Amino acid sequence: MNIKSPLIAAMMALTLLGTTGCAVQRGQESVGSYVDDSAITLAVKSRFVESKEVGAAAISVETLNGTVMLSGFAKSSAEKTAAEQLAWQVKGVKAVKNEIAIRP
Repeated sequence: MNIKSPLIAAMMALTLLGTTGCAVQRGQESVGSYVDDSAITLAVKSRFVESKEVGAAAISVETLNGTVMLSGFAKSSAEKTAAEQLAWQVKGVKAVKNEIAIRP
């Protein structure tokens, strides 16, 4: 029994290491870019939650290579614009694609 636990842990670690490199092997994005993009996404979402103008639950945020994609629904054009402005304020954002639909 004592040998099985470390063996299973080692196999799981190797599996995890193999799967984390998939995006890099396919040439989609480097690990560093992925981490940066995740931080940007988190920062944008945090700004939405803190904002009284933007409904954070109705707007999705995705980031790839510094480009932020906003999608979902806003109650007004002012909310849509506010979401885009908040995204631009985050450090590391290179572009913002605002695909938010207005649904009153």
